[in-house]
Amino acid sequence: MANSSDIGSKYVIVVGTSAGGLSALKKLLAHFNEDFPVPILIVQHISADAVGNVLVDNLTRSSKLKVLHPKSGDRLLPGSAYIAASDHHLMIDEDKKILITKGAHENRSRPAINPLFRSAAVSYGSGVIGILLTGYLDDGTAGLEVIKRCGGICIVQDPNDADYPDMPQNAINKIKPDYILPIAEMGGIIYQLIAKNPAKQRTISKDILIETAIATRVTSDLASVNTLGSQVPFNCPGCGGVLWKVGDGESSRFRCHTGHAYTAATLLAEQTMKIEETMWTALRMFEERKNLLDNIAQGKSGATSKSAQERSAATQEHIERIRHILLADDKGTDGDVPV
Repeated sequence: MANSSDIGSKYVIVVGTSAGGLSALKKLLAHFNEDFPVPILIVQHISADAVGNVLVDNLTRSSKLKVLHPKSGDRLLPGSAYIAASDHHLMIDEDKKILITKGAHENRSRPAINPLFRSAAVSYGSGVIGILLTGYLDDGTAGLEVIKRCGGICIVQDPNDADYPDMPQNAINKIKPDYILPIAEMGGIIYQLIAKNPAKQRTISKDILIETAIATRVTSDLASVNTLGSQVPFNCPGCGGVLWKVGDGESSRFRCHTGHAYTAATLLAEQTMKIEETMWTALRMFEERKNLLDNIAQGKSGATSKSAQERSAATQEHIERIRHILLADDKGTDGDVPV
């Protein structure tokens, strides 16, 4: 059994969740006493304009741990649960201290789960316990894969136990978690895991180090991203830059050199949203054009009036086509996607 005074320096727990996360986090943190020897870092997807300490206050009332929004440079302390603030990534730096960044969105989110999981794997190696809970789409899967490659432990909520099973199910489909459990059983397993010494540390692969560095804004150059994969013939919805495909098969992802990163599912969802925005702009412009043509037709006579009327009618056809597209039920996903 590991010396209890050393446990906090050897282990860290990182948790990711999205839709349904507040309820899940309350249940998870309720397992731990105030003297729990391992720091816990949590990313819950929240909108960029969220303000206040609603999440912190709710978890404080239901947990014996000290729950807080940390600051960059804070040391990781036992008995503490650190919550990512809105519009900021929560990470761990090479000195095992808190790092808060305004790096590019990943999987349409900031805070995102993957940057936290990757940075924890780089800093703690086999001493990371990664936990993925309820949510939409698949943020966190790539991060769990990195944790596994670095020798850490991956725990995924049983999809049957999750309010929104997509995120846990995607992780189960693409990696082999060490444990698939309902939240009610996670506490006991975690106490068992931290009672042992971590597995032997592994060498961290260069691609993991590069992606972690990009998220911390240490590097965002073309040469670095070129080492991760190959360019693909479509652009980043976040900045319009070129995208690189990283990995193969179901684990493939897409990343631009400024730091935006997407799984295939989130890239499709983002593209769909951008297309809809463009279609609404086009609809407005065509309606303005028709109104102008109608105005011209009313003030003219003869051939000029007839030409304006014909052009107005043609414009109305374009308007109807765009409206039909906008009313079509195609969101690029099986359900509503949270911010």
